[in-house]
Amino acid sequence: MKRTALLSLFFISFLAFSQGIKFEEGNFSSILAKAKKENKLIFVDAYATWCGPCKLMVKNIFPLQSVGDYYNAHFVNAKIDMEKGEGIDLAKKYNVKAFPTYLFINGDGEEVHRTLGYVEENDFIQFAKDAEDPSKRLVALKEKFENGEKDAEFLKNLAMLTLYNDTDFANRVLDRYFQSKPNLDPEDLQLLFTGMKSTENPTYKIFQDRKDQILKIVPEQNYEAIDKNVKINTVISKAYNPDTKILNEQYFLTETQKFMSREDAEKLLKRVKANRALKDKDYATYEKVSLDIYQDYSNASSEELNSIAWNFFENVTTKSSLEKAILWAQESVKKNENYANTDTLANLYNKIGDKKNAKIWAQKSVDLAKSTGQDASDTEKLLKSL
Repeated sequence: MKRTALLSLFFISFLAFSQGIKFEEGNFSSILAKAKKENKLIFVDAYATWCGPCKLMVKNIFPLQSVGDYYNAHFVNAKIDMEKGEGIDLAKKYNVKAFPTYLFINGDGEEVHRTLGYVEENDFIQFAKDAEDPSKRLVALKEKFENGEKDAEFLKNLAMLTLYNDTDFANRVLDRYFQSKPNLDPEDLQLLFTGMKSTENPTYKIFQDRKDQILKIVPEQNYEAIDKNVKINTVISKAYNPDTKILNEQYFLTETQKFMSREDAEKLLKRVKANRALKDKDYATYEKVSLDIYQDYSNASSEELNSIAWNFFENVTTKSSLEKAILWAQESVKKNENYANTDTLANLYNKIGDKKNAKIWAQKSVDLAKSTGQDASDTEKLLKSL
């Protein structure tokens, strides 16, 4: 009995030791205070509940012993949903615009380093080590750039670190990077296209000036499509006032008709209005405009239909609108049945009170997820509740 007890104790201790990153409970103020007291940096997993790479990090990377050993010893760790509670203000303060973003913050609340996206084990530990090394922190890297650093690899890495949270700076870095690259390769194009948010960015001029080089790598129709998207994004950014949350529809229509037909411009305006309403949490407008857009959904892709159906599940309460969303989800399944759209269908049926169909589709979603190695935990919870 004693031997069994000792083995059990050892097993429990081993589990506790190898549990991965230990995230602190409590508000951000208490986490700041703890970091200052212990003279440590704070590691913040800035995530959103809908973010796929965020979930994969939770599943694959955070539980690893090597990751937990390093992060638990060197940082005060926090997981914060950037779209709820105090996370909303923290997202604004630290300019978090992409998920997952990983912030390294000192006890005074100052950001010293950041990175983002799905990161494999060794790189994730290396990012942590870089955060502790003042010479490798983002602040130091920016200073090195301002002092005239021209090494191509350095510039490329710095651009990737800043593209999603400091676009203006990233474009300056990319401008210098491409000056050092007489010939472009496919990886360069990916970097160029990611940084090209507006026709007023330096990267857009590179895009225009090096068209002949780019066309050696991508078809002309792809080039034209990218060009059109950048122009659209530029018009949207100028037409929308984030302070008043007002979209200047006349300006939008006037400017977009310079490179597309009026009919296409009016269709696009509806989608822009719907997207803005969703981001601004104006769900009544989002519901109304989306129902108009998807009166005829025969040409919409499976992915698009699943996305709009899921958004209705999360944000709409009108039963007739939810029943319309069920039709979208059914069409999505018809075009390409998978664990995601069957899960959407199950949740929609459950929301309107049709437990029988909810159970059928939840079981189907679980089976599909397991057959393709996907995480079905949320759908399994739904299934158990039915």
